[in-house]
Amino acid sequence: MVAAGSVARYVQHKQEPARGRAKGIPMKLAFVIPAYNEEALIGKCLESVLAEIKRSGADADVIVVNNASTDRTGEIARSFSGVRVVDEPKKGLVNARDAGFAASEGYELVANIDSDTIVPEGWLDVVLREFGKHSKLVCLSGPYVYYDMAMHNRFLISLFYGLTYLIYILNRFILRVGSVVQGGNFVFKRAAWEAVGGYDRSIDFFGEDTDVAVRLSKVGGVKWTYALKMKTSGRRLEKEGVFRTAGTYTLNFFWVTFKGKPMTKDYTDIRPQ
Repeated sequence: MVAAGSVARYVQHKQEPARGRAKGIPMKLAFVIPAYNEEALIGKCLESVLAEIKRSGADADVIVVNNASTDRTGEIARSFSGVRVVDEPKKGLVNARDAGFAASEGYELVANIDSDTIVPEGWLDVVLREFGKHSKLVCLSGPYVYYDMAMHNRFLISLFYGLTYLIYILNRFILRVGSVVQGGNFVFKRAAWEAVGGYDRSIDFFGEDTDVAVRLSKVGGVKWTYALKMKTSGRRLEKEGVFRTAGTYTLNFFWVTFKGKPMTKDYTDIRPQ
């Protein structure tokens, strides 16, 4: 639930002259990475995150949420120096994101990615530049690049993202009913997310990103940009089909935007064989 008083206080605070931060001091950022039985891919993900932090020089922490895994996910994550692992025994994407958010206390920005993603070079530059330029920005997101999919499927997805951008413009600037957030590739301000009530653990999987977009748009700007690309596995789209998967996500996007809750409750865990 969104606490009206918290939202009002946050908006009022953002309208006041900025203070307490010296010009040029970068924001502190925490990566939150939910992981359920991801022993095959978590290593590549963490290698990319740590490499990007080192390259950029950002003040960043890395938190992996071991979400009821029964394989070596937690063990592999703990083998990386500079990675903190927290355990969330209640399975579910939103449960894991929420546990990671709680563990990220003290960080102004929270980068929410997935354990099958690969952070490309320059990703943190885009994040820090956008939040540094726009004081009213509370969330930044962008598209996926499916590095392991066939070219014809990548083309279909590019068309889908073209439609996504049009919907983003419509919802954010014309209808003013929300925005667009890509789950697994979004960064938000911690204070803004606290102001709107944090994660809704009644959402299991589908619609969690749209819930973020709709609620955060009440307190500031939620921007979706092609500049913030994230590499990820296309295993779900390959397994369930591009059109079926896109249809399910689109249905739940509109359901959450206009009804407040996702329509689809069930989901399938897609993992490498």
